[in-house]
Amino acid sequence: NPYAGLVSRLRAAWLLGKTRPMQHRVAQLEALGRFLDEKKQDILEATAADMGKPPFEAEFSEILLCKNELHETLNNLGTWMKDEHVDRNLVTQLDSAFIRKDPYGVVLIIAPWNYPIHLILVPLIGAIAAGNCVIVKPSEMTKNSEQLVVEVLPTYLDNDCFAVVTAGVQETTRLLENKFDYIFFTGNPTVGRIVMTAAAKHLTPITLELGGKNPCYVSDTCDVQNVARRVAWGRFFNAGQTCIAPDYVLCSVEMREKLLPALSKAISDFYGPNPQESPDFGRIVGDKHFQRVQKLLGSGRVAIGGQTDEKERYIAPTVLVDVLPSDSIMQEEIFGPVLPIVTVANVDEAIALINSREQPLAVYAFSSDDKVVNQVLERTSSGGFCGNDTLMHVTLTSLPFGGMGTSGLGMYHGKFTFNTFTHHRGCLHRSMGREALNALRYPPYSQHKLGIVRAASEVKRKGGCTLL
Repeated sequence: NPYAGLVSRLRAAWLLGKTRPMQHRVAQLEALGRFLDEKKQDILEATAADMGKPPFEAEFSEILLCKNELHETLNNLGTWMKDEHVDRNLVTQLDSAFIRKDPYGVVLIIAPWNYPIHLILVPLIGAIAAGNCVIVKPSEMTKNSEQLVVEVLPTYLDNDCFAVVTAGVQETTRLLENKFDYIFFTGNPTVGRIVMTAAAKHLTPITLELGGKNPCYVSDTCDVQNVARRVAWGRFFNAGQTCIAPDYVLCSVEMREKLLPALSKAISDFYGPNPQESPDFGRIVGDKHFQRVQKLLGSGRVAIGGQTDEKERYIAPTVLVDVLPSDSIMQEEIFGPVLPIVTVANVDEAIALINSREQPLAVYAFSSDDKVVNQVLERTSSGGFCGNDTLMHVTLTSLPFGGMGTSGLGMYHGKFTFNTFTHHRGCLHRSMGREALNALRYPPYSQHKLGIVRAASEVKRKGGCTLL
């Protein structure tokens, strides 16, 4: 296996305990901070070359949010690493019971192309903070960003403990044949199943971040212009290539007629009369993805936008109406600047449609009535939820981010990333003495002994009552 030697080298460093000391973890994390500061312009240029990412969007999503994760981790690492002492029963009152925060060992992070720096560094920050050795595999789809990560990132890190590999589909398959102690994958469900199958051969624990079709319900009572601006921003940020973007709108016919002119105005305000000339609107990452998204424009009827330019891989900010749940655009994650509107009679019908489909990575609900927003929250399931806005929940390091079902497995961000890459090891440290206290649990057994052991070790329900 072409990667066996690399994995073995990192495992040797892991077995020597090189990544365990807090000083080593902090040094590597601070090095990531220097990478973000010193290579900021290179990151902006690489993401612009790969997918026309506007500098504002790149600096916000690829740099600022990464630095927030980094600073949150550095500010709290000492606390996160400490043993967590837990309650004891009467039998263990004189002992020490605690949770030790152990690293897993050698972990693999496989990143996607849509946020090629962010979706490497955020899990990497947590993996380093937890004390692991790490192999990072950036996406081959974004060549300039991949080259930057491969050539520059290793110059900032301890190469005995961290490595970056380039790999296409065939090479990644060989990479996954190796035994890792944890795998963190961001991508689509099809590849996620392949990763999960490979991990199962070694019983390797995994996190899968997979995306999905995120519904956005808009009630009849709301500030239509505010809704339009927030939905348009979330849908067309990064040219729609965001796993938590609102994927389709659910609203009444009456709201659709109000929403369309408001969306048209928001798009014009954001990107001008011709978004193709706007410096603030990106491009589709590659020809294959361009052709896939372009075909989806055949669903329903184009109400706004619809223009395409294959040479530039440009697809205009587009809104579709008369879309049915059975249409092709409603069968897969769009991952492009296209927003279908599906009409429903009311919130109950919207919730029923949401619940008839796979669990999404995010559910969005807009209403001036908090009861309506809470109704959508309480009666649906999803990885995350945001009321009266889009995307913004992902900016908080205090909230877990992750999917459920086909939208993913596991969670990260802030302390949740540290916990993801940490084995929580239950520990009990008892005294070698006081053996007389243990005699009751040893044979020969008796009902008298059992009664004393039960009284000393059982957990009783608080405030419980018995119904006769």
